[in-house]
Amino acid sequence: MRLATILVEGRPTVALVTAQGDRFHPLAELLPGLPEAAASDMTAAIAHLAGAGTLPAMPGEGRPLDPAMLLAPLPKPPRNIFCVGKNYHAHAREFAGSGYDSSAAGAADAIPSSPIIFSKPFTSISGPAADIPLVPGLDAGVDYEAELAVVIGKGGRAIAKADAMAHVFGYTVVNDVTARDLQQKHKQWLLGKGIDGFCPMGPWIVTADEVDAAAMRVTCTVNGEARQDASTADLIFDIPTLIETISLSTALLPGDVIATGTPEGVGIGSKPPRFLRDGDVVECAISGIGSIRNTVRRLAPARQAAA
Repeated sequence: MRLATILVEGRPTVALVTAQGDRFHPLAELLPGLPEAAASDMTAAIAHLAGAGTLPAMPGEGRPLDPAMLLAPLPKPPRNIFCVGKNYHAHAREFAGSGYDSSAAGAADAIPSSPIIFSKPFTSISGPAADIPLVPGLDAGVDYEAELAVVIGKGGRAIAKADAMAHVFGYTVVNDVTARDLQQKHKQWLLGKGIDGFCPMGPWIVTADEVDAAAMRVTCTVNGEARQDASTADLIFDIPTLIETISLSTALLPGDVIATGTPEGVGIGSKPPRFLRDGDVVECAISGIGSIRNTVRRLAPARQAAA
């Protein structure tokens, strides 16, 4: 099942999308008695569906879906996105040798021994076709990171690894856009990754029963040029390990998002680095889910002030 947040007559609406991604049914039309909040808010919809333990079927063709109707599937998750740093073997080595990694002392320290967890503000979330903003003064080292994101369905605290997958509702695609110069300057990752508009997400959430998250292809192109191409089989810390690690410290909630890390091929992996520039088109795709396509746009000072 594919669940999306779309604009219907100007209102955010939670909807089921066909496998072809071209038609939809509003969730409220399929589930009589659905709480009003769950008809328009994905977090509430996930909590309801996870609690019910069953998923509705897609009947008939539904209504035509214009890609322009798609919003981020979780525009307002219950809190900041949980992110994982250096979680692919090749990328961990790439990052450690880039000169931007303040978490490693050298090549011998490139592969982390425990998951590196940080937070990306939910205000950074944008839609699957939204522009990636180049903010004046924060635009010198903007980089892309295609990632598989896990969406939690059933919450819990201190979740054992063996039970973790029962807490997964589904998956979506994110681009963990990063200002590398801020990441290096401040020796932490929040400010460089938390800029408004620096987390395109979508195009929808695919429920966990439809895909094998342990063997999904993650790719990224910039202006049509292949930059990233890897399998989630190369994750250093798999999804159950991440859920166990995070939930030991804080209870996970329905609608929480865990971005599982990016593979090799980011801009800082090139010599010299290849940062994003005004007009670049970045497409991140994951097999079994779909793709998001975002254009980099420089903000004028007036637009920056208005934001």
